[in-house]
Amino acid sequence: MTAGARAGRYGAPVTDRAAPTLASWRPSPQLWRAAAYCLKVFLAVRVALFVHGLLVVGLLPQGERVGVPGRDAPAVEGGWQNLWTAWERSDAIWYLRIAADGYRPDDGSAAFFPLFPMLVRAVGWLTGGHLLLAGYLVANLALLGALIVLHRLTALELSESAARRAVLYVCVLPTSFFLFAPYTESLFLLLSLAALLAARRRRWAVAGLLGLLAALTRSPGVLLALPLACEAVLQWREEPNRRVSSLATRLLAPVATGVGLLLYLGFWLVRYDDPLRPVELQRTGWGKEASLPWQTLWDGLRVGTQFPGSYPGGYFALDLLVVLGVLAAGVWVALRMRLTYAVHLWAGVLLPLLLVFPGRPLLSLPRIYLVLFPVVWALVRLAERYRAHDLVLVASAMGLGLGSALFVASQPLF
Repeated sequence: MTAGARAGRYGAPVTDRAAPTLASWRPSPQLWRAAAYCLKVFLAVRVALFVHGLLVVGLLPQGERVGVPGRDAPAVEGGWQNLWTAWERSDAIWYLRIAADGYRPDDGSAAFFPLFPMLVRAVGWLTGGHLLLAGYLVANLALLGALIVLHRLTALELSESAARRAVLYVCVLPTSFFLFAPYTESLFLLLSLAALLAARRRRWAVAGLLGLLAALTRSPGVLLALPLACEAVLQWREEPNRRVSSLATRLLAPVATGVGLLLYLGFWLVRYDDPLRPVELQRTGWGKEASLPWQTLWDGLRVGTQFPGSYPGGYFALDLLVVLGVLAAGVWVALRMRLTYAVHLWAGVLLPLLLVFPGRPLLSLPRIYLVLFPVVWALVRLAERYRAHDLVLVASAMGLGLGSALFVASQPLF
């Protein structure tokens, strides 16, 4: 192994002449091959999930499908339309309703940030008003872009073989069906990956714009300011001549990320004279209560092990299993990867632990943690070290099959 390869593994500057550098990223045969690989993986899982959803609707009894104000949930009826309507559940219905009719001050729509429904509405003009189709196009094209950027970033930080496995693993994680459904996860994953890649390549204006867009996509998007600030300081410390002006210029990117949140709050100020409505709904609109992270984890551990083999205790156990896996991966990332990625992961881990559902403390965390891509790097290294690639792949695929079946069947999964 070359010295440059060792450095690239842990995120330090790559010095080998033959190795890809962080300062340049031009279309190349390697990039086209990576894109082709990502497309093959994406299409394989995409088609499998469509077929899987159709089979689940026909095989399992369906739970209650709950609509939202202004848009009903799709009716439970047979037909080929279940290939795509099977995934129109929960928050997807909210985003499609917002795309169709905009925000309302008297419902819970303010909790859903605007970039995804705005894009769905724009693409809906091209699809003749078929917003579900537009939602799939936005989410799935974003996912394909995210896979390509993930491949590139992983190849720079780890290796080419690790990049291929990272792409494969992220598509078959037990909760990855959210990336293929008309949800915000894929768009947020694309923007956060691209922002950090731009920062690592020292393209700070691009990083700031992408951070701003990420903050307009999901409420935790503003946290992207923290790893961007961390990367800015790390690059400044690596310079032989540390100029304050150089650091200040880089720190404009995390500031821009915060502007994304302010823009959304400003919309609610100008339109409805209620700028804190989105923040308040995150805290009170869904029956959440404030908690300390360690208390949330303790409560999750207690309920996750209290009812083995009983309904609905299995859901609590699934929450706990995923969260413990993410925490273990977070320790590895903190010890082995560049500090930027550790900050990104742990900021995303800790914030949701501050507001919890009292009866199910870890509810939604497996979905929220899906976009924390450094977890996949830990999984890749674990599989490499213990030659467990096949085991990881099979176990993840089985979890994906189970999780997506419960989701399609309208069970209270995540």
